[in-house]
Amino acid sequence: MPDENPVTLIAIVEDEPSISEVVSLYLNRAGYQVQLYPDGLAAQKAFSLKVPDLIILDVMLPGMDGFALTRSLRDHSDVPILMLTSRREESDRIAGLELGADDYVVKPFSPQELVSRVRAVLRRIAKDEKNKTAAPVTFPSLSVDPQTRIVVARGQEVLLTAKEFDMLYHLVRHPRQVFSRDQLLESIWGISEFIDPSTVTVHIRRLREKIEIDPANPAHLQTVWGVGYKFEP
Repeated sequence: MPDENPVTLIAIVEDEPSISEVVSLYLNRAGYQVQLYPDGLAAQKAFSLKVPDLIILDVMLPGMDGFALTRSLRDHSDVPILMLTSRREESDRIAGLELGADDYVVKPFSPQELVSRVRAVLRRIAKDEKNKTAAPVTFPSLSVDPQTRIVVARGQEVLLTAKEFDMLYHLVRHPRQVFSRDQLLESIWGISEFIDPSTVTVHIRRLREKIEIDPANPAHLQTVWGVGYKFEP
């Protein structure tokens, strides 16, 4: 069944025709419009004229790789980016997320999984639009503003990736409430079935490094052993 918004435009930047054609077929069946680009330079040129609603981006591309294209896009656009990668190392996944990618899928993957990830990212974007009218959440040493997406810790602005902000905002809106990793995946990514739960652990660690005085002994982002994480004001 097509999605509610059949005019959503998704760009696929992938140099392997067998992958881009299959992904395009499944996205078309889900009700999305699709544009295909075989390399990063062609995509960059097209995106300078019109940015799509979401980009599915392979990391290993000829001419300009996915990391470089993401960096270029983030200079002027917050378009959601879902990265495709055959690299399984955590450092490569973190690199993409820190550059501003919204999610990643490791090859080989199922087309159904990718469509689910696309839906989840678009749901998250719609939720972000609603948050733009919400008031800042403020504590003595921390302020989180959903409208500007600015975080201030101990008087200093903190730079967060999109997912880091989403996770922190979710936690500060529910102080002292404990969330499991699956619950956080569902709330932040919109899906938990296909995502490695360690993704949550990575984001919590990065947040602690950015907002805690002593990340090894966090005062705010606390672990509840055997259950999950909570924000302690």
